[in-house]
Amino acid sequence: MELEQARKDLVTLQVKMSAYSHAMGLISYDGETTAPRGTAGNRAQTLGILSEITYQLSTGADTVALLEYLDSQKEQLTERENRMVYLLLKDIRFMQKIPQEEYVAFEKLAVESEDVWHSAKINSDFASFAPYLEKMVDYRLRFARYAAPDMDPYDYWLNEFEPGLNREKCDAFFGQLKARLVPLIHQCAARPQVSDQCLKGNFDDARQETLAYWLMDVMGLDRDHVGLSTTEHPFTTSLGSHLDERITTHYYPEDLSSSMFSVIHEGGHALYDTGSDEDLAYTVLDGGVSMGIHESQSRFYENILGRSKGFARFIFPKLQALFPEEMKPYTWQDFYKAVNKVQPSLIRTEADEVTYCLHVMIRYELEKRLMAGELEVRDLPRAWNGMYREYLGIDVPDDRRGVLQDSHWSSGAFGYFPSYALGSAYGAQFLAKMKETVDVDAALEKGDFGPMNQWNREHIWRYGCLLTPAQILENAMGQPFDPSYYLNYLEAKCKDVYGF
Repeated sequence: MELEQARKDLVTLQVKMSAYSHAMGLISYDGETTAPRGTAGNRAQTLGILSEITYQLSTGADTVALLEYLDSQKEQLTERENRMVYLLLKDIRFMQKIPQEEYVAFEKLAVESEDVWHSAKINSDFASFAPYLEKMVDYRLRFARYAAPDMDPYDYWLNEFEPGLNREKCDAFFGQLKARLVPLIHQCAARPQVSDQCLKGNFDDARQETLAYWLMDVMGLDRDHVGLSTTEHPFTTSLGSHLDERITTHYYPEDLSSSMFSVIHEGGHALYDTGSDEDLAYTVLDGGVSMGIHESQSRFYENILGRSKGFARFIFPKLQALFPEEMKPYTWQDFYKAVNKVQPSLIRTEADEVTYCLHVMIRYELEKRLMAGELEVRDLPRAWNGMYREYLGIDVPDDRRGVLQDSHWSSGAFGYFPSYALGSAYGAQFLAKMKETVDVDAALEKGDFGPMNQWNREHIWRYGCLLTPAQILENAMGQPFDPSYYLNYLEAKCKDVYGF
């Protein structure tokens, strides 16, 4: 095999893989957004066939020979080529250990499971979803044991979502958060309570959609490459490359903040993906490098920027223009305090910044027990409800607002949830570094996201997967990760809002 030809074949292989990913992504995206509810079987059939083709393409003798040859020529390859070969071989080594029929069956199950979850959530019917969740847990346990028989299965999946993460590190991280967050929550509860009535009312879908597109423009999202749709559980997906990004939201007429912050959150994901260097398109280096880094961007835009005093001052005139009657009695200061109200609540995606990580901790503790065989799927609602009473002091009225609220488990994404808390903490440390060279507060008062976008692009986005998460953190922070930045940020926000 000649080296130059092998280099060309490496490019061709990735373009082909990207094309299959594009097709499968479109089918999945359609299922989550506009597809009729009865079409899951059709999608499962198609995705099953496509997943079989991608399995064979990835693990076929020609692909393996190509990548192993290139791996043996490390010294003659560029840094970028070596990283491509490493990531492709990593995925292939995993797939080689999974029997093809099980891999295909899992892909089909994922479609069916997500479809059943949708109906189960609407009907608050955990029993109908439980058999699918049991299969998901079984598949994830088996796949982890195939891939790394000497590793704890949950540690394996934590590491897949955030390289280097395991239960020991999670326990230490969450322990540090809990020690300061719980007293902070009690301190806020002891103060005169903040009103969030300006967010409640009758905000029709049409005007909320107008606001959503306006927010996309303010954030600097390129609407020629980023689309917006509605779904049950908001998400972001890249279709084939960072050149085609889709975000989703949902509109609740009685709650203005739900869609608003979903759009900003998912917009943060999309900014990260679309910020990859152009020449990374159609390669395995395109897009975000880990879910912790990804969530650092979504949570950074949603909370650190989106709930800031400067942005509240900027956005409020727009809200007054769109909802004149609803906003008439209020000021931008009322809005700022409302979106930063600290109050234990049922729904993770709509939780305030201070209580949010307790929602994540609950899911982490439940996942640990599920993956260790210490908790049966049928007992999840009872365990969930008990932990919400213990951690947040609230009673869960039904499964729709309890164990069925998130879509992650329906697709087998065990180990994902800690990324939300890690990402939140990463973002606060990024902010501290960013403020050394960027006047963030002044930019937000003008609604100018350009300086922050440019800083993130320079330090995080443009690299895609070229750098490891650890290298991204070092590059952006200039020092080791320290969760105290996040805790200090939250305490300062609460002092400002509650007047400690």
